[in-house]
Amino acid sequence: MESFLNKIKKLLQKVEENTDWRQRRCFNLIPSETTPSLLVKICEISDPSGRYAEHRTMKGKEIYFYQGVDFIEEIEEKVKEEMKRYFNCSQVEPRPISGQMANEILFKAMVKFLNRERKEGEPQRRLKLVMNNLLTYGGHLSSQPMGALFNYVEMDTKTGKERVLNFPIIKDNPYKTDKEELGKILEKEKPELIVFGKSMFLYTEPVNFVYNIIKDWNPRPVIMYDMAHVLGLYGAFQEPLKEGADVVTGSTHKTFFGPQRGIIASNMDKGTPLRKLWLDIRSRAFPGSTSNHHLGTLVGLLMAAYEMNEFKGEYQLQVRNNAKSFARSLKENGIDVEGDEEDEFTETHQVVIRVRKYGNGQEIAKRLEENNIVTNFQALPDDESFLDPGGIRVGVQEMTRFGMKEKDFGMLSEFIADVIIRNKDVKEEVAKKRMDFLDMKYCLPKEEAIPLASKVISMFGF
Repeated sequence: MESFLNKIKKLLQKVEENTDWRQRRCFNLIPSETTPSLLVKICEISDPSGRYAEHRTMKGKEIYFYQGVDFIEEIEEKVKEEMKRYFNCSQVEPRPISGQMANEILFKAMVKFLNRERKEGEPQRRLKLVMNNLLTYGGHLSSQPMGALFNYVEMDTKTGKERVLNFPIIKDNPYKTDKEELGKILEKEKPELIVFGKSMFLYTEPVNFVYNIIKDWNPRPVIMYDMAHVLGLYGAFQEPLKEGADVVTGSTHKTFFGPQRGIIASNMDKGTPLRKLWLDIRSRAFPGSTSNHHLGTLVGLLMAAYEMNEFKGEYQLQVRNNAKSFARSLKENGIDVEGDEEDEFTETHQVVIRVRKYGNGQEIAKRLEENNIVTNFQALPDDESFLDPGGIRVGVQEMTRFGMKEKDFGMLSEFIADVIIRNKDVKEEVAKKRMDFLDMKYCLPKEEAIPLASKVISMFGF
């Protein structure tokens, strides 16, 4: 018993220390992360976190295979309602538990959809040709053959590689697509699926440009936009469903306020050409990819959607302003910033810096971490290997939510320059500055949130 108690104490001590460090002493700048609000966290640990609610449409009716799930059925419908409001769309599938799963569901559904007219005895085929962003130019791992696209695209018998084309890039700015060259490739190659979206994400994607080229093709490619990194900027940064995309996927825990889940959205209504694809997406969500779809985080997602729909206007504007200001300040402090200075370096929450002349990106990221600045080392387009990255990728979304404005990112850029250029130890100064940014914004104030959270906690029989 003593050993059991000691293990508990040691674990909880480490949990406390880590939480204190990340929440009270660090500036968290990883672009793919966020801290959910207190009320989102409370929803995550509420009773549904240990429950099941498998369901599917059978003979036109939604059938649940467990009892005691009336509350979850209500929550799931409300999540759809709020997310439809957020995307200004008509269809939402909220059951994926990650952005990567959302992508894989779409790829599975595409294969099923393309084989709907297959004659009896014919082998099932895969996607003949997919276009996406190359991994080394910022493409997201989940949209690559080595990621979620694995097994869903045909192999080229001549090369032995998957039949995937990459968007061409502008030579002077590899973070932007060369639209003129893209138009030529589309007309020549005719891909079946076009996947927009990146993980190193500075600029908008040419959705409307592509849509206007392919809209009258028969058959027409499906346009997918993986908004994992920029989901919380939907509308302010880009509105793909309005620009011609057929489906949007994404993570709900990067720039969006939610717990770690995935989402799929579209306007594939009854009577539209891709309606059957939407039915295949739903069937691949369940039973194709999930059993228990993590009901606690589903409740948390509803709370996050309430917050996002209430505060997205001010939050999205501040995030983009902060990112542009951060990039300028880093440049003024002697750091090489990627992107086009005429475009203020970025249109999203991300800023990418080049640190090769000061050391390996991984080593620089470690030095920043030791000084309480948590970043993400990044291979740049001209790097030879991901094992020897020359860049650092940062995001402003989490610290924006803790109240940081443009001038505060100017202050932070000075600390970053101290570490990278001058190899100074600023650990304690940084920790002291972080104490100015402990109250979360764009949600219910803690004076109102804490009593509500305490009431839910009191329901547990611990």
